[in-house]
This record gives sequence, C-alpha cells and structure tokens, in this order.
Amino acid sequence: MRLKNPLIYSILAALLTLGMKLAAYFLTGSVGLLSDALEAVVNLLTAVTAFLSLRYAALPVDANHTYGHEKIEFFSSGIEGVVILIAAGGIAWYAVKRLFVPEELQALHVGAAISLGASAINWSVAQFLLRSGKRRQSLVMIAHGKHLLTDVWTTAGVLTGLGLVWLTGVQALDAVIALLVAGSIAWTGVQLVHGSFDGLMDHALPEREQGLVRQAIEGQLAAGMDYHALRTRMAGAHRFADFHLLVPGNLSVKRAHELIGRIEAAVRAALTAAEVTIHVEPIEERAAWEDSELVPLEQAARRARQEGDSGPPAG
Repeated sequence: MRLKNPLIYSILAALLTLGMKLAAYFLTGSVGLLSDALEAVVNLLTAVTAFLSLRYAALPVDANHTYGHEKIEFFSSGIEGVVILIAAGGIAWYAVKRLFVPEELQALHVGAAISLGASAINWSVAQFLLRSGKRRQSLVMIAHGKHLLTDVWTTAGVLTGLGLVWLTGVQALDAVIALLVAGSIAWTGVQLVHGSFDGLMDHALPEREQGLVRQAIEGQLAAGMDYHALRTRMAGAHRFADFHLLVPGNLSVKRAHELIGRIEAAVRAALTAAEVTIHVEPIEERAAWEDSELVPLEQAARRARQEGDSGPPAG
C-alpha cells in the first residue's frame, strides 16, 4: 500500500522517542517529562491506529461500500482526538498531585538532553508526514503530523519549565508546566474530534472549494439554463458534488449529455479528485423548482449575494 509507508516511520519513531522520554523521566523524576512520555504513548497508539485505518481506506470500491472506504480516516482522526483528551486528563491529575506534594528533581541536564533528542526525531517525522499528507490529501497523515508538531512544542515547554526549576529552585514550576502541557494537548484533541465529527456528518466542502465548483458549473451554462440543490462532501482525498441541472425541456438527450460531460470536466479541473453526479430537469416545470429542501436556502443565499454585489444606494 502506498499510503502506509510514512506511518511506518511514525510508529518506529514513536517507539524510539517513548523509550527516550521514559528514560528522561526516570532519571529526573520530573512530572513535566512524564507528561511528555505519556504523549509519546499517545503517539504510538495513534500511529498504529492511523496505519490500520489507511490500509482499510486504500481498499477499492466494493458492492457494500460503493463510495469507497475512505471515511474511516475521519473515524481514526476522532479516535486519536479522544485518546489525546484522555492522556491530557491523566497528565493534569498527576500534575495537580505533584503540585501539592513536590519532589526534588535530579539530573535535569541529562533528562533535558535526552528529551531534546526525542523532540528532534518527532519534528523530522512530523514534517515528513505533513508533506506526504498534503501531497496525497490524507486527513489521517496531516492530523498525525500536526499532533507530532504539538508534541515538539510540548517538549519545548517542558524543557523551558525544567530550565526555570534549575535556575530558581522552585520545584512546583515543574507541575505548573505539566498542567500547561495538558491544556495544550487537550486543545489538539478537541480540534481532532471536531474535524472527525464534521467529516462523519458529511459537512459541506469549505466555502472556497464550493465557490470553485459553482464557478465551474456556471461557466458551462448557456442562456436559459440554471442549477440548484448543490450538495458537497468529502471522504479522504475525494470530493463529492451533486446538483440538479435545469435546462430547456426541448433540449435533446444527446445535447444534455454533452453538457453534463463538459460540466464534469470543468469541476474536476477546478477540484482534483472530485466525483460529480448531475440530475437533469426541465427548467419550465414548476416541480423542478420544488424538489429539494435546499432550493429555498440557495435562493436566499443568491439574493444576499446579489444585494451585496449591488452595494449601498448612492447618496
């Protein structure tokens, strides 16, 4: 499978950095470094989840999954977010406990050096995943790459905290930094869960991409033609769009088919990996304007755009 290779590197990196961060914690006793190590556990779990989900998403269309299997990427992203939130809760609980019962930290310079090396590994793997994810339009790779970058910033925060502990001798700063780390991790988890929820609920494409689809359609329409009930969604790297094409009732099937072909080509040129479904209707028929709950919403949006384009009346 082409998509699985980048995540193999992520799994190997997660195993290596987990060992390094655990060693840093045991050497120092720092709850901040423990929080960093727990995030490495999350990295490993989510990397394995992402690897398995991408293998499933790469399966071809079959009789039971006629739209493909790519929606599992949203499910995987949601699992990653939930696991991150659980880890953040565990870190916060332990940090609060240590805040009230501080412990003397040991060998801070050694632990910091080990943690810095682990962070460098995560940064390299994150950049690799983000490049691969953008090139292949994989939500899972991009989500995991962003998570690893969060881990890098987390480590930077932890090391800053350890530096302050070393300079000031205030042991409680270690727990405070761990609480801040927990908050940062939790925010990442919330974002991943939100993105997953949107995808599983067939959230429409971003406004910019919808605009590209509309421009492609309108560029192919002749006088006396229109369209409505445009619906869009995304699954993995694929975009889906369907709408009703309103044409004169006397237009031949052959001419309508040619027009549909031009519209589909224009949409695919504007939006890569797009699959378009078009339903043709006679523009003169009243029923053609009443066959979708989206029509009133679109008409209101059109009026709003027209009023906006006209601008305020001259004084």
